[in-house]
Amino acid sequence: MQKNCPLLEQATYRILAGAPPKAKKLLTVGISSAQHSHGSYLLDTLKSLFHASSLHELETMVVVVHLSDQDPAWLSQTVTNISVLFASHIEAHNLFVVQGLLGGSPLQKENFSSPCGELYSRQKENYALLMNFASKLSDYFLLMEDHVRCSPSFVSTIYRTLAAWKEFHWVILEFSGLRFSGKVFHSSDLPRLISFFLLFHKGIPTHLLLSQFCFLLAQNVPIHFFPSLFHHLGNKSELEDTCFPVEKDKVFGEPDNPTAIVLTDMLPLMNSRPQYAYILNEDAYSTLDPVKGNQLTVILDTPQKVTRVAVLTGSKEKGMFRLQQGKVLLGFNVLENGEHCTHYALLGPLVDGNLDQRVFYEEDSVKELSCIQVVVLATQEWWLLIRQIRVWTETEEEDVRGSSGGSRFSLGIEPTKAANKSGT
Repeated sequence: MQKNCPLLEQATYRILAGAPPKAKKLLTVGISSAQHSHGSYLLDTLKSLFHASSLHELETMVVVVHLSDQDPAWLSQTVTNISVLFASHIEAHNLFVVQGLLGGSPLQKENFSSPCGELYSRQKENYALLMNFASKLSDYFLLMEDHVRCSPSFVSTIYRTLAAWKEFHWVILEFSGLRFSGKVFHSSDLPRLISFFLLFHKGIPTHLLLSQFCFLLAQNVPIHFFPSLFHHLGNKSELEDTCFPVEKDKVFGEPDNPTAIVLTDMLPLMNSRPQYAYILNEDAYSTLDPVKGNQLTVILDTPQKVTRVAVLTGSKEKGMFRLQQGKVLLGFNVLENGEHCTHYALLGPLVDGNLDQRVFYEEDSVKELSCIQVVVLATQEWWLLIRQIRVWTETEEEDVRGSSGGSRFSLGIEPTKAANKSGT
């Protein structure tokens, strides 16, 4: 994975519209698009993207569209449409369009046993070309498909999350329930991901390779945020629908906080009680001048298969008195004294005083939590309001269906050794 891919040494590119920015950006939004029998939603995707972004956000990002279809008529019409509709963004160097070709493409040499196998390989080749071109344009890379609707201010939400996660290890941050759209990478990881795609290109679905790539670089579970920032747009052909079924965000319903006790080493303000942070009503736990290392721990009466956790701090209206720097840990196996767990794992840092993430479990690990802990990472003066800790648990029916948790498959390599070789 650390070696340069020979296929990429023969890659050639044509810039069809616009030009790359002169200065390195914070974020590249990469979109790979091809001709579809059911019609194209690329223009709608771009409209949604730019409509959802402010001028300030556009200054820190660049959008790269990679057109992977070789049909000259389609290419000419698509480039013309983009050039006319988004002329101002092209002139501002916020958008440009390229076409890339791999010399000695693996698709020219493979006999595929199924139509899906060919689609998977084409997708990985197109993503490899897109990522190869974009790898030096910015610090981070956001992958998007060409049939996506974007939520307003999605760029700012991603930036705030990246800032909160700066001191923590991650490989892919997921901002959508879609298989590909909404995934953010370090641009420095893209060369290894490209080599990985082209090494295992035949017949293996791309989204499974992405989960394995995280595992090899020591991110053992997905990092998935709520609410989703990107949503599926339009329809697919029958073949595409078979090979790439439309993903839907898991519906969680209302939180069902199981019975628990709440302990803290922070001093309450007036008559506030730690339990107020966990009860699903308008009460909240308030404290004064929290210091680094302070914690509030929810200890469940019985271990639970938790599927989602949300922690809200600060006032509901204006967000005042929120935890400025904090993280949430998940604990396993309660100590005999019943006041802590023996082992904790990071769920994630708070972003703007809040956290809302899906919970995944490592393979062959304990899949029932006993503790949820909020930790103060920096001393702050003035009040702190922990408004609500919300917990969603899995029912027995969901457990039978296997609705939660990720999937992994074997590539015939030993993950531990591969991770060591990568230097992580």
